[in-house]
Amino acid sequence: MRTMRSNHLTRRGFLRNSVGAVAGAAMAPTIVPASVFGADAPSNRITVGMIGMGRQAYYSNVKTFLGFSDVQVVAVCDVDAWRLQNARKAVDEHYAKGQRSGAFKDCSVCRDYRDLLARADIDAVMISTPDHWHVPMAIDAAVAGKDISCEKPLTLCIAEGRVLSDTVRRYNRVFRTDSEFRSHACFQRTCELVLNGRIGKLHTIRTGVPAGDVAGPLESAMPVPEELDYELWLGPAPWAPYTEKAVHPPHSYSRPGWMRVRDYCEGMVTNWGAHLNDIAQWGNGTDRTGPVEVEGTGEYPRDGLWEVLLSFETEYKYANGVRLHYGISRPYVRFEGTDGWIEADYSTRKIKAQPESILSAPLGPNDIRLPLKGEKRDFIDAVKTRGQTLADAEVGHRTTSLCQLGHIAIQVGGKLRWDPVAERFTDSEAANRLLGRPIRSPWHL
Repeated sequence: MRTMRSNHLTRRGFLRNSVGAVAGAAMAPTIVPASVFGADAPSNRITVGMIGMGRQAYYSNVKTFLGFSDVQVVAVCDVDAWRLQNARKAVDEHYAKGQRSGAFKDCSVCRDYRDLLARADIDAVMISTPDHWHVPMAIDAAVAGKDISCEKPLTLCIAEGRVLSDTVRRYNRVFRTDSEFRSHACFQRTCELVLNGRIGKLHTIRTGVPAGDVAGPLESAMPVPEELDYELWLGPAPWAPYTEKAVHPPHSYSRPGWMRVRDYCEGMVTNWGAHLNDIAQWGNGTDRTGPVEVEGTGEYPRDGLWEVLLSFETEYKYANGVRLHYGISRPYVRFEGTDGWIEADYSTRKIKAQPESILSAPLGPNDIRLPLKGEKRDFIDAVKTRGQTLADAEVGHRTTSLCQLGHIAIQVGGKLRWDPVAERFTDSEAANRLLGRPIRSPWHL
């Protein structure tokens, strides 16, 4: 039986430090020259710790935060030492540009996320790890008094999504589900027109995602790369021997294999589904609830290492009578109503409608108007105002659980009835047994 790597920061000590972090939130962080942050005074900036420095974090997430004059990235964390040092270098080089000396070495590094959470000078965290770590880390961050932006999909099962949302609410933390689709004008405008009745009464939604990868070959156990703390990478997941295609290739930011292994990710059904179905929920006005019926079919690989769905078709029915059809095709959202339809395509970022006059319909003074801002700007603004983000933990949980309901229906078969308030199936105990998974991390509350 696998035991977790020992660490100098015990669970009791971590909790004690977390309480201290909450109490010490008003303490001023380390002061750096104001020239680094433009006109924003150091006391007004938000200090951010980055947890997980893989492809998405390195190429996108950290660069966006570094571009904000009212934010300082003060720490980076990863279980891969090569990625960790690359992240520190990127942060230090960026901030060095704002100093006359051209040198800046103030970004801290750590391999254990608990060390980052124990710091009282960090206001918020960005979690960009594999999916199986999202909930334990986000819950621990909430307990430690940190505001949280977390990559989608938030969870690996519906039950832990409920725990996450309730915990964030209990500790009064700002939370942003880090999907950028509400920040694309094509999706925002489409949902505005639907919510304001420009297509008449909505009755059908269609969403699609790209096809996933074919199964990779089985691999024998391999030596763990020297730079990787594999025990900490596994964390709450069941123990498995290390293989490169189940984790990520060493010294690379190419597409990682863990995205096709169900102990770490559910594949495209939630990965891209968390983007497109978030827009479906937004336009339907149901992003804090869920459907009442679901059914689906799908195909899994018959052999090989990767085990996520290769193809699927799912159908949902909502209490308002709207039906959602979701499956493998292309990344788009289409809303159909009694007076026409409107569709937003991710690849082209364009909207089309029938009749075309729908697109030029102006909004009146009493119409619903949806905000349009970048997801990380949305997060930082909410941290400052203590307001609500466009996609908080409840919204992110409901979007992810929508995808997971379809996945459960594929596994169980037949039409299932769902109670979105109790978050239980009313007609299938077999389906209810798939609502949760063991969270094995000894650090998870």
